[in-house]
Amino acid sequence: MKAEDSKEWTTVIESVQGWYMPDLRGLWQYRDLVMLFVRRDSVATYKQSLLGPLWFVIQPLITTIVFTIVFGRIASIPTDGLPPLLFYFAGVLCWQYFAANLNKTSDTFASNAGIYSKVYFPRLVTPVSLIISNLIVLGIQFCVFIVVVITYRIRGVPVDPGAAVLLLPLLLIQIAALGLGVGLIVSTLSTRFRDLAYLLGYGMQLWMYATPVVYPVSQIPEKWLWLAYLNPMTSIVESFRYAVLGSGSLRLEPTVYSIMMTALIFCLGLAMFSRVERSFMDTI
Repeated sequence: MKAEDSKEWTTVIESVQGWYMPDLRGLWQYRDLVMLFVRRDSVATYKQSLLGPLWFVIQPLITTIVFTIVFGRIASIPTDGLPPLLFYFAGVLCWQYFAANLNKTSDTFASNAGIYSKVYFPRLVTPVSLIISNLIVLGIQFCVFIVVVITYRIRGVPVDPGAAVLLLPLLLIQIAALGLGVGLIVSTLSTRFRDLAYLLGYGMQLWMYATPVVYPVSQIPEKWLWLAYLNPMTSIVESFRYAVLGSGSLRLEPTVYSIMMTALIFCLGLAMFSRVERSFMDTI
């Protein structure tokens, strides 16, 4: 018997037919690669920029200031008794984390085609690494937000999140799952319909204004609340403000609906992603 015939394969990679969910065990086995991509995404984003990582903080601050001037001062939209800066800052943090997850994972196949064509690894590694990278950025931004909240507390502004702040990790998980799910769906469909990438930016703007980022849910007429809560991000943003600022509301039925929609979209995105990843390289 030849020496090479006596060797036994330890890992067999083969195609799976039909619909199936991703190999989460394989994703865990490649966790070192996930962290390598996280480091790459975190460092490379502003590596050659003048201000570097400061852009992580400057972007939400500028957006918050613009919203405060336009919607708080000029349009005079109520903010549920909160200082406009805090109200918009909380909404911007929540929305930008969701939007970053969706936008960056929506072109997973297109932006990583070069890597996918050269080496095998669980394709879910790349979108998951983006979710973690965005979470690190959110952590930096949230530290600035805490400083702003403390400043207002010192000035006597009643900001009291209370026990609801314990819900924050669950809300972040839901935002990550919803952004990843929608992003995977768009990424999958973009392999066949390339114009979806061009519509995404416009669609995200409309989605933001359909979400209570620049206005509170209390300003929506009662007869239209059911329509507003069809958007799963409505309950998430409102719950996020309630958790970090103690203002707004935390409604059971919209929250349950939002969680169910998030789970459905997340599972659908994983299933579609897993089906397309096997044949993606044949279509480019």
